Amino acid sequence: MTDSCDAVERELDKVLQKFGCVSEHFNRTIDKQIEFIKALKQQFEEVSDEYELTPNQASILCDAVSQVRETVSRAATDHRDLHSSVSKVGKAIDRNFNPDFGAITRDGLFSGERAKILTQEAGLELDGTYKEPFVELHRILEALKQQDLTPALDWSADNRDALIAQGSSLEFKLHRLAFLNLVKKGRWYQSAAITYARQNFSQFVKRHEREVQTLMGCLLYVPAGMEGSPYAHLFDNGLWDDIQDTFTRDACARLGLSVDSPLAVCFSAGCTALPALLNICQVMQARQVSSIWNGKDELPIEIDLGKEFHYHSVFACPILRQQASESNPPMRLMCGHVISRDALHKLASGNKLKCPYCPGEQNPNEARLITF
Repeated sequence: MTDSCDAVERELDKVLQKFGCVSEHFNRTIDKQIEFIKALKQQFEEVSDEYELTPNQASILCDAVSQVRETVSRAATDHRDLHSSVSKVGKAIDRNFNPDFGAITRDGLFSGERAKILTQEAGLELDGTYKEPFVELHRILEALKQQDLTPALDWSADNRDALIAQGSSLEFKLHRLAFLNLVKKGRWYQSAAITYARQNFSQFVKRHEREVQTLMGCLLYVPAGMEGSPYAHLFDNGLWDDIQDTFTRDACARLGLSVDSPLAVCFSAGCTALPALLNICQVMQARQVSSIWNGKDELPIEIDLGKEFHYHSVFACPILRQQASESNPPMRLMCGHVISRDALHKLASGNKLKCPYCPGEQNPNEARLITF
């Protein structure tokens, strides 16, 4: 940060120095021109209206006009140079500072006491039965952060059938961590680890046979220590982060909820898209084409929000570069290529339609609506 500030400050010092030089030279030149013009004016006032200029005086007057024009032209040139120097300061700021508006969003912005305050200020009254599942999930998640598996194991056992129906591996991962906690305690807990495996892993053998075999294999290295064994990766603290994410995702799916708050998702997506939208707006204003973007349901450019904001597949027409919608769905041609309905109508010529990607021709009515 210090280096970035110093780089911008150096550019700013150059501009200020140039401003000072130009200002000093401009004031000195202007003062000289003003004095010279005042002297000519005084001479003209001292003669009568019928007085005719001598050739020498006419030459002096033409030289004065030329000097004024040259001074104005040089001032305009210096002003353009100053404008260029000022723009370099802006470029130095853009180069040394990342305008990441996404940094203004923070995790947990709508959780805990903040959520209560927001609810109170909004005048919302939430039913206690609505909050109860979230309170329980929050309590379990806090226990997992403290590496306490008991509440999560109890919850997964109570919801076993629903978790199996949605293909969740949460319960197995919880028992795996419980087993590894016993193994990590050393050879004195080796028998306890074997007993725990016999009691809990039999129900997961069909779905997680390879993982269970790996866990059983690590028991061979308990007497010598797990640090230098091929199974050392099983004791990575990253497994605890993974179990928290797995619990949050599966528990929310069990309740029919998204993992993230819709408000937080919209807010984060807006912060991510904001820099690109500001840039395109500035370009459109500079080129005086701001009226081009008048659609309320579409963006002027394509913005990639990242994989975390990808919730479903979308189709963008390769011809019109527009995302498909209910009024403009994707249409499959007989040759297999897909374009939007609007593109289909634009390309059709009577009862003929030539595919824009292959030599195939067909009747536009033969195109079929498809759904992704």
